Amino acid sequence: MTRLSPTRRLQAAAVAAAAIAAGTLVAAAPAAQAARPGAHCTTPKLAAGWYGDNQARLQQLIDRYGSCNPYRPGREKPVAVFDWDNTVVKNDVGDATMFWLLRNGKIRQPAGGDWTTTSRYLTPAAAQALATACGPLARPGAPLPTGTPAGAPCADELNAVYGTAATRTGAAAFAGWDHRTIEPAYAWLPQLTQGWTASEVRGFAAAARTENLAAPVGTKQQVGTTTATGWVRYYDQQRDLVKGLQKAGFDVWISSASPQPVVEVWAQGVGVKADHVIGIRNTTRNGKLTAHLQGCGSVKDGADTMITYIDGKRCWINKAVFGVRGPAAEKVQPASRRQVFAAGDSDTDISFLRDATALRLVVNRNKNELMCRAYDNSDGKWIVNPMFIEPKKQKTSPYPCSTTGYTDHDGTAGPVRRGDTSVIPDQTDSVFQN
Repeated sequence: MTRLSPTRRLQAAAVAAAAIAAGTLVAAAPAAQAARPGAHCTTPKLAAGWYGDNQARLQQLIDRYGSCNPYRPGREKPVAVFDWDNTVVKNDVGDATMFWLLRNGKIRQPAGGDWTTTSRYLTPAAAQALATACGPLARPGAPLPTGTPAGAPCADELNAVYGTAATRTGAAAFAGWDHRTIEPAYAWLPQLTQGWTASEVRGFAAAARTENLAAPVGTKQQVGTTTATGWVRYYDQQRDLVKGLQKAGFDVWISSASPQPVVEVWAQGVGVKADHVIGIRNTTRNGKLTAHLQGCGSVKDGADTMITYIDGKRCWINKAVFGVRGPAAEKVQPASRRQVFAAGDSDTDISFLRDATALRLVVNRNKNELMCRAYDNSDGKWIVNPMFIEPKKQKTSPYPCSTTGYTDHDGTAGPVRRGDTSVIPDQTDSVFQN
């Protein structure tokens, strides 16, 4: 303990007395106050395994915004938001669930055998292809036997529409959507869970989770007559980061374009509870999920035009985390009502990443708009890390930031622009592992 000289003690006492007289210092704080929670807390330290100085930058975030620095009774917790698929885990838990549903025959024949009731964006060509492959297999409302040899063509058609946004013959499966608020193929998975309860879907997701975590890295599984990825892993570094942020007093959320019940199951593995998960949310009828989706901002329930995707993620975070209602939820909020930290891996995450006020972590999967903004790093708040498992090699050509890196609402490509509308020049991929 540092000791003051008698002279310094007298000087300090005089300064304190003057401050008390001026009303700027409270005299003789009670012993109970001195022992308040957080007064002598220990800031969590992150484990190793990060690229470059990323661990140090993340630790600085925790040190600056954590509950130990400084302790302020009653203050709002700083918010951190993570994307899920390929950000916190390797591979896609929505895909893992879809493949499980197909292998186990859990997708229902739509009402009247009309597949357009499953998505407002489904094209006539896709609806006809699905009706041809699946129509004879089950009555309306009954599960399709997609895990049997007889149901394999139906499984293949469903998997093609979901995975490639096209039929097996190559016809476009979806049309007419806003490319900044929804991805119809992503939305189609929760829509295909119609007729089940949320609890039942959580059970399906839990079964898929058990299989995919037990399967060796690189496993392929049979789905219909084709093969698909059959494994998922949590990233140790991200699990440690989530745990560290929580211990430091951050309010940690997950925002994902996978179905709500599915992400709820997986998020438990990093200590995030269901009430802090924002996935694609179905509407319900009589306790069962429908093929319609909950809305956000100016979008009403059942309109099926906005999910947790690009600008839709911003809206849903503003609504679920910060309590913003109505059209205002679609707008960028004041800094005091935004997350201080965000993490993502794809162009689907760009809006909520840009909203983060202190630090933005990007897992490099070579996505054009995201990497253009991250490498441009115009405000110094972006950090890039290679994928923690099977990282991608360096992209050989520059990112086309100045020409086609941005996808507009109608799907047209254009240059990526900064907040001041200036165009970001093409960027070289510089964070990778050989």
